[in-house]
Amino acid sequence: MGDFWAFRKMITPVIIEILFWVGVIICVIVGIILIVMGIKQTGNQTLLPGVLLVIFGPLAVRLYCEVLIVFFRINETLTEIKHLLEVRGTDSKERL
Repeated sequence: MGDFWAFRKMITPVIIEILFWVGVIICVIVGIILIVMGIKQTGNQTLLPGVLLVIFGPLAVRLYCEVLIVFFRINETLTEIKHLLEVRGTDSKERL
């Protein structure tokens, strides 16, 4: 719990995962609405964009969220490296 209050443990990756699912749901719902509008109204050009949104919308949301997650993974990895170097430093001082 101390890591949480000292901002050493990040909660943003969990929030990003939630935003991913919200984004996917929004893309699918809006895509389906566009498809239905395109089917009901002949001459309306919303059918193709609706299909593309349903297919590529979740993919675009996933890519965006992965880019955000990469920054937090880099931070976690650097924190682990720092911790390992601190442990090695105390081990080498004990040997002297």
